[in-house]
Amino acid sequence: MKMNVLVSAVKDMIAVIKQKDPAIRSSIEVILYPSFWAVINHRIAHSLYQKKRFFWARLISQISRGLTGIEIHPGAKIGKNFFIDHGMGVVIGETAEIGDNVMLYHGVTLGGTGKDKIKRHPTVGDNVLIGAETIVLGPINIGSNTKIGAGSVVLEDIPANVTAVGSPTKIVRKDGMRIKPTDPSEFTKKKKQAV
Repeated sequence: MKMNVLVSAVKDMIAVIKQKDPAIRSSIEVILYPSFWAVINHRIAHSLYQKKRFFWARLISQISRGLTGIEIHPGAKIGKNFFIDHGMGVVIGETAEIGDNVMLYHGVTLGGTGKDKIKRHPTVGDNVLIGAETIVLGPINIGSNTKIGAGSVVLEDIPANVTAVGSPTKIVRKDGMRIKPTDPSEFTKKKKQAV
């Protein structure tokens, strides 16, 4: 990773953290945030991963995991303005794809079910918020502008512009309007898959 790209990434992370966390009081405080280090280390590891330097990429990701409590596989693709609040216990799998302006809380898992050989992890759209201790499993899609409530278990596609909660997950808001709790499959027209 080139130095100017790294410096730009650091500046972006400072701005993102200051924007998304009202508790921060100064720019220097970002060095105390596990998310800051996890994302910077991931950007470096992902760059190495793309160059097929898998051992070094994995070494950086594992050191970062030990220091931050956040495990991001170097193969995961993460967009701009990504932030993990509190961070501890977050796991992001190898084939996960995360859009721009996504925020995760502590304990979120973007994991695989172990059955798929190529795409095993979720794809998360832009402007998504995923609450604490939420588990999202398998090669499913989370639509843009979506919120997923804390403690939810997501095993099927979630459409864009909704709020989904619970286990099994139900959609409770669509386009900002409260609706009767509804299965996501009613919006996506996909059948549920067993894990």
